[in-house]
Amino acid sequence: MSLSEVVQKALMAGLGMQEKAKEFVDELVKKGELSEMQGAKLIKEWSEKASASKDEFDKSIKDLVNKAVEMINFPTRKEFDELNKKVESLAETVKHLEK
Repeated sequence: MSLSEVVQKALMAGLGMQEKAKEFVDELVKKGELSEMQGAKLIKEWSEKASASKDEFDKSIKDLVNKAVEMINFPTRKEFDELNKKVESLAETVKHLEK
């Protein structure tokens, strides 16, 4: 399973949990155990926490990928672009020398 598949499944699970939490709160409101205002407040709090958790999760994934790239000594986009420029420059030099 690829990293993107793992991330996608984790996000889908998070969305599913958020929907279940909303259904749970709606049921409590329907039974009269929570007022609509309390239910809305609770859902808002959970949504904010979920959003913060998602941001933390995204940062953790980015950090993990960056560390993996460093460990395998994979060139960064900037390094790749710099190498491309050097190759293009050398190709132009060779082209002029062949004339």
